Order: sequence, then C-alpha cells, then structure tokens
Amino acid sequence: MRPGRRPGRRGAPPGRAPAVPALARAAHPPLALLRLARLFREERPDIVHTHSSKAGILGRLAAGLAGVPRVVHTIHGFGFHDSQPWPVRRAFIALERLAARVTTRFIAVSRSNLETGVALGLFTRDRVSLIRSGVRLADFERAAGIGGTRGAGPSFRDEIGVPRDAPLVGMVACLKPQKSPLTFVEVAARVVRDLPGAVFVLAGDGELRADVERRAAVLGLRESFRLLGWRRDVPRLMAALDVMLHTSLWEGLPRVLPEAIACGVPIVATGVDGTADILRDGVTGIVRAPRDADGLAAGVRRLLLDRELGRELARRARAVLEEFDIDAMVRQQERLYLSLLEEGERNDTPAGPGRGGTAGINNDGAGEGRTAGGSLAARLSHALTHEPSTA
Repeated sequence: MRPGRRPGRRGAPPGRAPAVPALARAAHPPLALLRLARLFREERPDIVHTHSSKAGILGRLAAGLAGVPRVVHTIHGFGFHDSQPWPVRRAFIALERLAARVTTRFIAVSRSNLETGVALGLFTRDRVSLIRSGVRLADFERAAGIGGTRGAGPSFRDEIGVPRDAPLVGMVACLKPQKSPLTFVEVAARVVRDLPGAVFVLAGDGELRADVERRAAVLGLRESFRLLGWRRDVPRLMAALDVMLHTSLWEGLPRVLPEAIACGVPIVATGVDGTADILRDGVTGIVRAPRDADGLAAGVRRLLLDRELGRELARRARAVLEEFDIDAMVRQQERLYLSLLEEGERNDTPAGPGRGGTAGINNDGAGEGRTAGGSLAARLSHALTHEPSTA
C-alpha cells in the first residue's frame, strides 16, 4: 500500500480470497464485471493479476473501471481458436483487444501463445514475458520413486483393480471439447484391439462424461477402460502409467506433460500450441495431429511394445523440467511485480495500464539482487518468498 493511502473498507483477511460467485460458468458476466470492479475499489490493490480467458477479460476490464494502477494478465491459451465459427472467433479477439488496452504487462506460458498475441496486435514484445506455469515437480518424482523415494504406482493399480503387469495408458483432463476425450476413447479401442491386455484410464469429469461412457460401451471397452472422475492423487496416478496419452485440440501449456515427465512416463500427445515447447516428436515424445486417432494409437502401441524406447524418450524429456518448477515460476513473477512497483515509485504518478517499462521476455534480472521500491515492495517480496507456493 502506498504511503498515505487508506485501506479498503472491507479488505479480505490475510490468507483468504473473497469469492465472486458471478464468475461461475453459468453465471452472468455483466454482474461479475460490476462485482469485481466494486471489490477492486474496496480492496484498492496495487496490482491485479488475472488468468485465462473469461476471468482474464472480466478481471482486467473491472480493474480498469476501478482505476487499478497495474494490471498483469497470464495467457493460458486464448478463448478463440480455429474450430469456432468466424463471428464467434472475431468477437473473442475483439474482447481480448479491448482488455489489452487496460493491461500493463502480459505473461505467456508458451511461445505459441506469445507469438499469437504479437501477431494479432494484442501486445508488443516489450510488454510480454515468457513464464512457465509451475508444477510441484518433487511431488511427482516422489510418487514415481525417483531419487530413491518409495513409488506409489503399484498401490494405485491395486486400488482401481488393474493387474500390476497390465499395460496402463492414461490421461488427466476435464471432459470438455477442448480436451477431446472422445479421441482418447477411439485410441483406446484401436490399441486394445491389438493388445487385449491394455487398460486405459481417464481421470476427470465434465460435460462430455455421458458421451465418453456411451462411446466406450459401444466400442466394447468395458473391461479395458476406467473413468475415474476427479482425483486428488494425480501424482500416484501418473506414477502408475506406462504411457501418458494427451488428446487436446488446443492448449496454452499442458501442465500434465511436465508432470508425466517428472514421473518418468513417456508421452504420446497432439501437437498443439504449448506442446511444442515441451515435446519433440521422436526425440522426447511422440507427437501427432489433433483428432488423428490412428496416428496416436500407433504411437501408444509403439511405446507399449518397445519399453526401452519409452524410457529413452522420457529420459531426454527431463531436460525441460527446470523451466516448469513452481518455485522458479514464483521467483520470476516476483521479479516482474517488483519491477512494476519500482517503475511506479520512480515516477510522480503510478505506472498506468499499457505503459512501457523494464520487464521484457523472461524478466531476466528484473529486480534481482535488490529490494525495489521501499516498504510496499518489501512486504510483497516477503509474502511471495515466505508463503507456500500455491500458484
């Protein structure tokens, strides 16, 4: 909080986040916009940081209405994609351009999203940073027994009734069109036809659950398919797999891929958006086109039949893991925040949305080795470095 500034009338207690029910999927966007703007006026934040598409657009516009001095937005994929009707896609791009006008800095989690944003004129390169979406890698390595710890995979197989020697292929995803879970079912049918002992597990839930269940039944996968619903033990699940299969049609950056890599599990995935930042076909994984059920099935069969190839691909893939460590993500975001605060305190007036500054791609060195901007920056730095990483 800047000197002389009054606290908000109803500031949230430390460690607690106020809820805005109007942001729920089926709720009312204009109402959410007004409630967010009121919340920001009450809380008077120095920085608002938004994520994803709907919350990103509404949150940034609300921050602009409330006069928030600095607005940061992380792109986890865009709300528009090539599969949409042209008018819908254009409408989403227009909303992104409107929200960009009140955005101080952008963060892209993948190079593909960064380049798309630049190409569409949403931001210039000096207003965007590449910061990966962080993962608690140690949790996955521990579950897999990497580093001498005890692996959890066998107990998970016992729990879901899969023989310990059965080839096990899985995906962790929300059951929505973006993730294309029906492609996962089609791949399962093709692989099981040639390898009858293989079992496919799909962890997640969502609007396509009934469609997935029906299609699996039609394809005769009753004994070879498990729909697990929501799970809180994803590291255990990952550690039990022989192959991770990822069938998304578009992505910002699929975090399940570094999670699988941390478990030492080889991957077959669709080559969309941020996947290219993680996998190279034939070098660190097997990559095929979206909806290519035959190609994806061939990749899964190959890895199940050639375990040595799978181990080699998984070993090479570990070279990217350092980028995805959650502590590294927090440090990079901290440096970005501090650089924005330092900018504002160097000037007579706070840095306004859309103005230039010191933080470029990757924020290399921004704020590193010093405490920027006085007491506010010091308190922010303390909060980021002394609280558990949960982003």
